Amino acid sequence: MQTKSRTATAKNRKKESGFSKTKPKASVPLEQTEPLVEDEPKIEEKSDRNSSNSAGDSPQLLPAEIKLVCTQDNLANHLELVSKAVPAKPTHPVLGNVLLVACKKTQRVQLTVFDMRLAIQTSFEANVQSPGDMTIPVGLLSDIVGKFSPGDITLVSREALNREGEDSEDSGNSATLPEAVSNSPVATLIAACGRYQVRGISSEEFPAIPEVKTAQTICIPAETLKEGLKGSLFATATDEGKHILTGVYFKICQDTLEFAATDGHRLVVLNTSIQGFSKKKQAEIAQPLELTVPAKSLAELERILSSRTSADPVELSYSTESALVEFRWGAQRLVTRCLEGTYPAYPDLLQQDFKHQVTLEKAPFIKAIERIAVLADKKEKTLSIRINSEAQQVSLSLFREFGNGLEQMAAHVNSDSNLSISFNIKYLLEGAKAIASSQLQMHLTQRDGPAILVPAGNRSKPNILMDAKYLLMPIFKD
Repeated sequence: MQTKSRTATAKNRKKESGFSKTKPKASVPLEQTEPLVEDEPKIEEKSDRNSSNSAGDSPQLLPAEIKLVCTQDNLANHLELVSKAVPAKPTHPVLGNVLLVACKKTQRVQLTVFDMRLAIQTSFEANVQSPGDMTIPVGLLSDIVGKFSPGDITLVSREALNREGEDSEDSGNSATLPEAVSNSPVATLIAACGRYQVRGISSEEFPAIPEVKTAQTICIPAETLKEGLKGSLFATATDEGKHILTGVYFKICQDTLEFAATDGHRLVVLNTSIQGFSKKKQAEIAQPLELTVPAKSLAELERILSSRTSADPVELSYSTESALVEFRWGAQRLVTRCLEGTYPAYPDLLQQDFKHQVTLEKAPFIKAIERIAVLADKKEKTLSIRINSEAQQVSLSLFREFGNGLEQMAAHVNSDSNLSISFNIKYLLEGAKAIASSQLQMHLTQRDGPAILVPAGNRSKPNILMDAKYLLMPIFKD
């Protein structure tokens, strides 16, 4: 792979961008990470070096200089959207930075983070007086901007600031920068309270987000996607040894979307309706679209969706060739690589003969589990449940050497016999909390068979029609 010369780079910087592409530099040791794509990645889109310039603009012979004015609230909020996706220990310094691209043509600022596994991008309106791009340590930048008072912030590169005629004291501060890093960009933030400078890394070091090329794009209501993630993410495995189980399985068939998650001890299956394929006729789709998306990426997606106010749907695009999935909504996009492997066949587990049915008020049931859970620890976490059909009652108990607890509550028991069964108290509590209704039903087979929790009574969000099933394996001892 060839590296750009100084002369070629300077020529490109004469052009003003609209977030266009540039060719890569092979400066980041990407082989140390697990990339989104198998081939060598390209440098991320550059905004102000590579698109055509307007006739009246004068050429920029110096490295790309930035000058923009935005509100503290806008910059802080959008940094918050992307900053949590940056790894605590990036494999290369530039992967701990945010790529900031200021476009004069669109009067927008684009922020991008990319750790070679997950990419998050957002943009917002700003007064862009001089276009350009640079990368800045995202944690430090976010902390500084977050501490500023509300109001306007001016962000300039070091070159633009000096050229505008800072006083001698300020120029002296810039001149004392270490020789070894004198060629790297410096972002200067100017607010009513003062001025801060943060040294960055050239944007040419920043790797490109792979483009998801596909004809399959599905529109999913944002609230539906958010509730599906909220109801499934908690059941994914955290052990990287269970590779395929560390993600949420998506199955899209015509107008339905199914979420599934399991860690080997419990299973969540959620079914809901969607708007369907928006860029490909449904009649052309012979097979369901199936993909398993890493839970860590989806947790970031859920966090961002929870902070949004737009009613626009989320567009899901999936490339079967590169196993990449992209979620795009408004000015935001998230790109991640799907997990390889076949997800476990789980439908048969839901088709058993559940001959016992118990209906409980959800809130009192959760409170009872939380109270008795104070007796549990890593050594003993088994909660015993006794279902009494004659008394129409459910008893919860947990016994320890130092004490024990017993909770009893009324229930509607649809069974001809009594039943005793035991569960991991943590799994039962998480499953009960995930049921989005005022009541829940517990369907059981026998004391050593699985149980299923399903919604009953009033739905927490009646506008979202989602069929939820939470399967839990019991703790059975002979």
